[in-house]
Amino acid sequence: MVKQVLASVFLLALLSLVAYNVWSERETSPADSELQTYESNKEEKGAGMTAPNAPSGLKEGEKAPNFKVETLKGEVVQLSDYKGKKVFLNFWATWCPPCRDEMPEMERFQQKYGEEVAVLAVNGTGSETSIDEVRSYIDKGGYSFPILLDKDLELHQTYQTISIPTTYFIGTDGVIQESRKVGPMTYEFMIEMKNALE
Repeated sequence: MVKQVLASVFLLALLSLVAYNVWSERETSPADSELQTYESNKEEKGAGMTAPNAPSGLKEGEKAPNFKVETLKGEVVQLSDYKGKKVFLNFWATWCPPCRDEMPEMERFQQKYGEEVAVLAVNGTGSETSIDEVRSYIDKGGYSFPILLDKDLELHQTYQTISIPTTYFIGTDGVIQESRKVGPMTYEFMIEMKNALE
């Protein structure tokens, strides 16, 4: 029951975000400075929008909350297992088009920098049709980074991810060192963030 309620709240928040986005596109003129700022940020770091009253997420300088979850391969992992390594903690779902856009970029990054940075992809499993659908998507794409299953969407709640994809950048000390990224990442952006982390 709790899982269904969390999944419903998560989906409602995303639908509200889409509705807000459609409404604001109709009400905003192209000359509006907020739109120009959004467009310039989109070119630099990828597109992503969050409702104005959404939680701002965990802050830079905060210790990243530890967790213990099962992976798609049936292993149990904790964030603390990766202490001493840079971590990109990415929240996504198979039904999210921007998430699907960034997955090949993440795989390309994983292939080149996987020894230096752990890419952990947290699937919003509580919002998926089934784990088999997630497995099929990952197998078809040939993605090699760990897929963490957030079956009850507890991690999404802990990390305050209202919009997906969202990525947190965690340093070797387990602290969030860079602001979270809402929206898809490019390969070049991931390299930039890797170099910014300590």
